[in-house]
Amino acid sequence: MFKFYKLLFFMTMIIGTLISISSNSWMGMWMGLEINLLSIIPLMNNNENALSVEASLKYFITQAIASTIILFSIIMMSLSFDVKFIESSFILMFNSALLTKMGSAPFHFWFPEVMEGLNWFNCLIMLTWQKIAPMVLITYNFNFPLFFSMIIIFGMLISGIMGLNQVSLRKILAYSSINHIAWMLASMFAIETTWMFYFLIYSIISINIILVFKILNIFYVSQIFMALKQKTLTKIFFVMNFLSLGGLPPFLGFFPKWITILGLVENKFYFLSFMMMILTLLTLFYYMRLIFSSLMMNTSELNFSLEIKTNRFWIFTANLISLISLVFCTLMFNLT
Repeated sequence: MFKFYKLLFFMTMIIGTLISISSNSWMGMWMGLEINLLSIIPLMNNNENALSVEASLKYFITQAIASTIILFSIIMMSLSFDVKFIESSFILMFNSALLTKMGSAPFHFWFPEVMEGLNWFNCLIMLTWQKIAPMVLITYNFNFPLFFSMIIIFGMLISGIMGLNQVSLRKILAYSSINHIAWMLASMFAIETTWMFYFLIYSIISINIILVFKILNIFYVSQIFMALKQKTLTKIFFVMNFLSLGGLPPFLGFFPKWITILGLVENKFYFLSFMMMILTLLTLFYYMRLIFSSLMMNTSELNFSLEIKTNRFWIFTANLISLISLVFCTLMFNLT
C-alpha cells in the first residue's frame, strides 16, 4: 500500500542534499545534512521487516556522531589559529566525518550492517543518493593527497578482502560500494568533476542490478540459482551488469575507471594507480564467483517453478542502454 508520508520524506531527503551542496556557509551545509538524515530514517522503517528498525537506529547513531564531529570541526576552523598544524588537524577531522557519513573505509563498519536490514529500494538510496552530499563537500577541501591516498588504498583493500566470504547480496553490494567510493575519491585527483561521471555510471549500473534483485525478490547468493534458472535473457543481463560493475573493457563500467587511471597517471600518481588496478581484481573475483554460480550451477531444491509475473520491458531497455553506452561515451569524449 502506498504511504503518502514516505513520498513527503523522500522529497525532503532530496531537498536536504540540495541545500547541503548549494549552501554558501558551513552551517547551511550542516543543516542540509541533518535534514537529509532525519528524512531517510522514516523511509527505512518497515513494519514487515524487523531488521529495518535496528538498521535505522544504527544508521542514525553513526550519522549523528559524524554530524557532531562535523559541527565541532567547523566551529574550531572558524576560530583563527596561527599554527598551520592545528588548522590542518581540524580539516582532516572534518574530512574523516564526511567519509564516515558515506561509509568509506576505514570508517565503514556501520555500512554493511545497515544495508543488511533494508529492502532493495532503501539499499539503492544508500548506495547512490546518500553519497552525493558528502562527496561534493569533500571536493571543496580536497587538498591532502597523502591522507586521501591512504583512504583509497584502505578502501580497496578492505572491500576486496571483506567481500570475499559474503553470501548476502546486500553486503556484497555494500563492499562493492566501498570499493567504488575509493575510485571516486581517486578520480578527484585529476579533475574534480570526473567523480560525477563515475557516480552517474555507477548509479545506472546499480539501478539495473537492484531492479533485477527487487523483481525476483532475492537477497542471498543461493537464491540466484533458482531465480535465474529459466530466465536466460535476464541471466545474460545480470552477468553483463556485474562485469560492467567490475570495470571490464567492453562494458560501460570501464569508462570511468579508464578516465580515473588516465588522470592519475597524468598527475604522476603511478604507485596509487598501480595499487588500485591490482586491488580491483579482488572485487572482480567475487563478482566472477556470482557470475559462475548463476551460469553453471543448476539446483532443484524446490519441486516447483518460481514464476513471477512482471513486465520486463523496462529492465531490458535500461540494461540495453547501459551496456551499449560505452560506444557513445567513447565517441563523445575524445581521450586518445
